Amino acid sequence: MTNAGGGGPRPRGTWWREGAITATAFALCLLGGVVKDDGSTLSPPSAVAYVIAVVSCAVLPVRHRAPLAAIAVTTASGVLAPFLGLLLSPLIAAPAVIAAYSYALTARTERRAVSAVALISVALLVASTPLFGALSWKDASRVGAVAAFPLVAGVLGHSVRNRRAYLAAMEERALRAEQSRDSEARRRVAEERVRIARELHDLVAHQITLANAQATVAAHLFDTRPEQTRKSLKELVETTSDALDELRATVGLLRQSGDTASPAEPAPGLSRLPTLLESFRRAGLEVSAHQDGTARPLPPGVDLTAYRIVQEALTNVTKHAGTRSARVRLVWSRDRVTITVADDGRGARTASTAASAPSASTVGDRPPGYGLIGMRERATAVGGHLSAGRRPEGGFLVSAQLPLPPAKDVTHGTDGTTAVEKGMADAATGDGRTGDAEAGDAL
Repeated sequence: MTNAGGGGPRPRGTWWREGAITATAFALCLLGGVVKDDGSTLSPPSAVAYVIAVVSCAVLPVRHRAPLAAIAVTTASGVLAPFLGLLLSPLIAAPAVIAAYSYALTARTERRAVSAVALISVALLVASTPLFGALSWKDASRVGAVAAFPLVAGVLGHSVRNRRAYLAAMEERALRAEQSRDSEARRRVAEERVRIARELHDLVAHQITLANAQATVAAHLFDTRPEQTRKSLKELVETTSDALDELRATVGLLRQSGDTASPAEPAPGLSRLPTLLESFRRAGLEVSAHQDGTARPLPPGVDLTAYRIVQEALTNVTKHAGTRSARVRLVWSRDRVTITVADDGRGARTASTAASAPSASTVGDRPPGYGLIGMRERATAVGGHLSAGRRPEGGFLVSAQLPLPPAKDVTHGTDGTTAVEKGMADAATGDGRTGDAEAGDAL
């Protein structure tokens, strides 16, 4: 009906509603004051009827702030009505009925509401029951109505209270669900940003590193070996062109609002390892590849992770190790494949070494990047583990353990070898393609 709290200023509409309720109760109470049980003609309300109506209705506007006081005054007015010569009917008890409804609606506990409503009903029942003479059916129905109306009002108030509590709970649940959706959306956006940053790093850093190495070679051999300089510049053009194509494809995919109509290029995997290693060989890094155990096809996510780890590890060797050689090793076991990438770790090159192989960067002139972080994130995402650090004998070692599918899922080609085995064989012999440097292709 009104604000259950009762404190603070009330809205204007609430005061109009309270006024209407009080006026209606006053009219019903006056009407009950002129009703007679002998069926005689209605006469104007007496002074006692006015007093009962005014006193019982005057406390109705404050029933929310002082509910027990309102119940006491309205119930006492109804109880005194028979002793003042008025017929106690449901009309005179209307203020008490309204007070019972409001208290049942706003009571702190259900026990308090039941106790108050029951007390009102019992008090009115006792007051309306004739003490002398026989109780006719007409009197019995009037007494029953007087006692039942507060109970009905209490039940209605309790039902409305439960309904409001249910709606409030549903609203709170909907609000929490919306907050959860927003939180989940923010989490997914953050994860997607990290994934995009990792992909762009893997795509661009490799090609830029190779381009830097090729440009360094061209600058060093510009005066002494023009033919080698032209070859290095040609490879530099091809590398930068590939980098631009990959960056354009990746950014274009991110800008699309829906699914692309043309099929996407397959994600790179270990089958493309020969091309990756050959691109590093063209940049001046001698890379050897070895394999132990029987290779098996990898799930797409694990295959891409293995490829990117090798790519990023060799890129770091080219950028930071200051060495001309690196070793890639794949060890296949029953449930995992272990990938290791190691360099000889001779550190920063001397002037004489730089004169003969100016293709790699020194350790000290590079700020730390996100290569190791990205490799660890990729390995963890597919259920694997990656460790990296300096070796006791010198150099740097990156080791990743990635899970394998059951051995029964192995599929062989027409010549009895898997695609991974063929790729590793090509990588070990250096028979991969040499003209397109596809190591950083977009997903």
